[in-house]
Amino acid sequence: MEKYKIIIKGIVQHGDKYLLVEKWYDDRIMNPYQWEFIDGKLDFGEQPEKGVIRLIAEKTGLSVQVDKLLYTWSFMVGDVCNIGISFLCLCANNDVILSEDLNNSIWVSKNEFEKYIDNQSILDDIKKVEL
Repeated sequence: MEKYKIIIKGIVQHGDKYLLVEKWYDDRIMNPYQWEFIDGKLDFGEQPEKGVIRLIAEKTGLSVQVDKLLYTWSFMVGDVCNIGISFLCLCANNDVILSEDLNNSIWVSKNEFEKYIDNQSILDDIKKVEL
């Protein structure tokens, strides 16, 4: 049984805007779609920087380069420890082609994060770093 799961997050920047995607969570909650940054599971043996580039390309069609490591986080689900690594990624264009598992996308300024992102822990983490 898997004891650790590594999650990578790409905060994609184009100029002074950042990409948020709308992701479906659960029909049993009030807002089943929620805005957040691109994230997903790192493949076994994959380097985190290459994994975030792959994930962003798969989910959005964007070609990015990793600028810097922003922050890490962790949480438990049952007896599995989830470890997260967040990267700031830069892209030259903003033509998003969403994968089928995402509902919508929007480019927003840093000042607009709180208008869209409901997850307070993500907002708290972002406030700690320089974007």
